[in-house]
Amino acid sequence: MSEKIQTKFNVPETDRERIVIIGAGFAGLELAKRLAKSKYQVVLLDKNNYHQFQPLFYQVAMAGLEPSSIVFPLRKMFQRNKHIHIRVTEVDRVDTEKQQIFTDIGYLNYDYLVLAIGAYTNFFGNESIAKKSISMKSVGEALYLRNEILSDYEKALITPDYDERQKLLDIVVVGGGPTGVEVCGSLAEMKMHVIPKDYPELNVSEIEIHLLQGGDSLLAGMSENASQGALDYLTELGVKVQLNTRVEDYDGEKVYIKGGQTIPTHKMIWAAGIVGNKIKGLPESCIQRGNRLAVNDYLEVEGVHRIFAVGDVAVLKSDEYPYGHPQVAQVAIQMGRFLAKNFDRQSKGKLREKFAYSDKGSMATVGRNKAVVDLPGWKFKGAFAWLVWLFVHLFSLVGFRNRFIVFFNWIVNYLTYDQSLRLIIRPKQRKGKN
Repeated sequence: MSEKIQTKFNVPETDRERIVIIGAGFAGLELAKRLAKSKYQVVLLDKNNYHQFQPLFYQVAMAGLEPSSIVFPLRKMFQRNKHIHIRVTEVDRVDTEKQQIFTDIGYLNYDYLVLAIGAYTNFFGNESIAKKSISMKSVGEALYLRNEILSDYEKALITPDYDERQKLLDIVVVGGGPTGVEVCGSLAEMKMHVIPKDYPELNVSEIEIHLLQGGDSLLAGMSENASQGALDYLTELGVKVQLNTRVEDYDGEKVYIKGGQTIPTHKMIWAAGIVGNKIKGLPESCIQRGNRLAVNDYLEVEGVHRIFAVGDVAVLKSDEYPYGHPQVAQVAIQMGRFLAKNFDRQSKGKLREKFAYSDKGSMATVGRNKAVVDLPGWKFKGAFAWLVWLFVHLFSLVGFRNRFIVFFNWIVNYLTYDQSLRLIIRPKQRKGKN
């Protein structure tokens, strides 16, 4: 087999058809893993050289886990697969006619392109909120939040003025989905069990945790049992939950709520929604509400040739899912697995199959022995639900080392509430480096 190096990207041109996957999240990674021994050449692109386990970002932010325990190096995963090539880059645009993508390290030809580009935080056009609030869509953002929380506790120790101290201590979380609920639960447990030991000079009764939800219930999409259970648990933990509450603005000092209410705080965590990442060059006709890409039953992007979309950025409408499938990990994983199967069938000359999502349920944890789980035909909450949540998330992590470390950290946290990860670590840039 002859090989010619494509100089602009340093990927060999071979007789194998090339599948380019943009994004190493749940969908892109699952697809690449399933294609590792296929007849295709696979090029996996991501702006990071690792996969991030997003459901546990909040535990990094709350100093419950170290960042390295929920990420996994991509090159380590594919060390033995010579037909998978990994490049760390950001994709700028796609030329659908020439079947090329353009990135900050050059261009690359493709036979098939898979967009697994995920989603980012939706600020609904409010520039002030986008600039001043804190989101959690990456390990870096989770670490930033951890630094902010711990730094403000340090400042609160030496702030005699009550009003100024309250701004440092109080936290507002916007969005009552799984992320908002889990963050508030962790913050409440930190207030009860960690702050009194680490900061005995602080009066923990001054710390207020606010959860603001625009709708009339928490955990939209889950059952009424789960929603009410989460609300009861958070209330029990002392979280001030406000439903049917719309945030209009945030200036870094106060949260402005529709109706005139304000909450002074230096930290507002924004978990109120997501919007699909964009890539230039696709026709406007395929872009749906929330920047999601319309796909057919085979996950092909409508209106273009040989381009597929999977995960959060894909929207496949049906009678059961008129607005597309939920933007959760299980959907992304099943899409990646399905598409790999269809590529395999295609390489063998077989007919492709249509995507069908199998709903395996949903869950959220609020704190120790407090979780809610919705399974098909069975809905439950409490300590058993919490154990199920731990088991599912533990075995969803990539790599034995990560599973072991997370399990060990969880055991320590459960027995002592005293994890030694409450460190303020800030990146330092070399002088003179741009």
